[in-house]
Amino acid sequence: MVEPAGTLRPVRAPSRKLALRLYARAVAQVLRVSFRASPAAVIMKVAGSLISATLPLVTTYFAALTTTALAAAYAGDSAAGQQAIVYVIITAALGLFWGGFSSVDRYIQQLMSFKVGAIVGDQMYKRFLALEFWRYDDKVTVDLYDRAKRFSDSYARVLDRIAAIFTQLVSVILAVGALMLVSWWIAVIVLVAIVPSVYLQFKLSREQIAHWNTQVDSRRQRRMIETNLLRPQHIAEMRLYGIVGYLMDLRSRLRDADERRRLDFQKRYIPKQLAADALQYGAEIVSLIWVVGQIIARALPVGQFLYVQQIVSRALSTANSLVSSLSSIDEDLANLTDYELFMALPVHSDHSPPLLQAPKTVELRDIRFTYTGSDTEVIRGISMTIREGQHIAIVGENGAGKSTLIRILAGLYRPDSGQVMLDGVDLAAVDVTSWHRHLAVLSQEFLKYEFATAAENIRFGDVHSSRDDERIRRAAGDAEAFEFINKLPNGLDNYVSNWMEDPRGRKGSGLSGGQWQRLAMARNFYRNATFMVMDEPTSA
Repeated sequence: MVEPAGTLRPVRAPSRKLALRLYARAVAQVLRVSFRASPAAVIMKVAGSLISATLPLVTTYFAALTTTALAAAYAGDSAAGQQAIVYVIITAALGLFWGGFSSVDRYIQQLMSFKVGAIVGDQMYKRFLALEFWRYDDKVTVDLYDRAKRFSDSYARVLDRIAAIFTQLVSVILAVGALMLVSWWIAVIVLVAIVPSVYLQFKLSREQIAHWNTQVDSRRQRRMIETNLLRPQHIAEMRLYGIVGYLMDLRSRLRDADERRRLDFQKRYIPKQLAADALQYGAEIVSLIWVVGQIIARALPVGQFLYVQQIVSRALSTANSLVSSLSSIDEDLANLTDYELFMALPVHSDHSPPLLQAPKTVELRDIRFTYTGSDTEVIRGISMTIREGQHIAIVGENGAGKSTLIRILAGLYRPDSGQVMLDGVDLAAVDVTSWHRHLAVLSQEFLKYEFATAAENIRFGDVHSSRDDERIRRAAGDAEAFEFINKLPNGLDNYVSNWMEDPRGRKGSGLSGGQWQRLAMARNFYRNATFMVMDEPTSA
């Protein structure tokens, strides 16, 4: 099998439901990464959250005092009018302070989002590109990567959501505390009205998370279709075969089925959510009727109506925002399990001794190989010896295992049994990276570096040495690519894609399939390796 012995395979998370302990650990991890990226920004975020939670309540307090003072002034109290003016000035000063603080805070948060996003994104790419080679053919690993990337992509936003939750939670607590100063039972009514909405939103978010993780394959299929539809080099074949409409319909069916299920969740919860909303509105009405009665009885000043109305309204609206934020971060943090599983996958780490020089002989001894998840043995007992200076052709039908044999020879796959010997030393006992330095492999699916120039495409064969234009020209000549490269408007410095343009505004030029293959062959020659392997080099 491809999978090395003793290697742990990733498993799907048994449960998507996060306990309080897991929530705390997940939030702590996000804060830790964010603090390493930008300590000042995290501190600023905490300060901003506290100010955001406190300032509206303070403003409401002074607005209530202003209303009471105005009522007294209207009744003939001359001193009350002066107090009202002072309260208005204080309220305006608080608003000015908040406006200035918000401007600075927005810039710092954008800076922090960039830093945190860059760190986490780079870590994901590095982990994916350093995995053991067999995992790139393993569906479980690829599915895990898709789910982990969903969390990684939202990582930079999670801190904003944590800050929003902190702000909203403090706001609700302060609002309830402020209501306690007026009437403890009004505060209790507001708290009771909040609970059902929180519970319902959590239930809904759990179902949406479960739905997302059961639709990975259909979502990937839709992305593949969209990729084909949006690539100009694919459009010609699709239009000739008349399958554009068919693929569009298939894409629509996949999209609609995915979205319809999500909307069904929302629809099913509408009656329950309406009941929860009615409870909240009832709590607000009861609170206002009570405070009106108290004011009529002269038990409370006129300003208390504004005070209670604003604080009850803010407590309920903030609680709804808190529910929304919790459901969003609940989904993100639930995906943290997949992210951690992916980041814990073992990477290629070879501490074996390196090859000190290029081997003179490469020997394959009774190689047997089967792909993970398959019962069919692709390679059965192949043995051969390759000596320096030899030219050997391996001929076989499609699917006979020629490309697989090349991957085993290169050390990308380990055989189930048998050995690859380099001057009598088992490749399994050698640092495979040091073996790669002596190899140049032209695969069937060679890469097209469309973002680069013709010269850069060739130089990518050996980026560890400085650019050598003479060596580039020689490699292009050996691959019989120099003639068509010279015909490009800018020669070797011409971009090899119609979609690229140099700083001087000169557009690139597209290449044919055969020209791309010769460019890839030139890259092989530029590498100047001792052993050169070509997998169907004339297929294009």
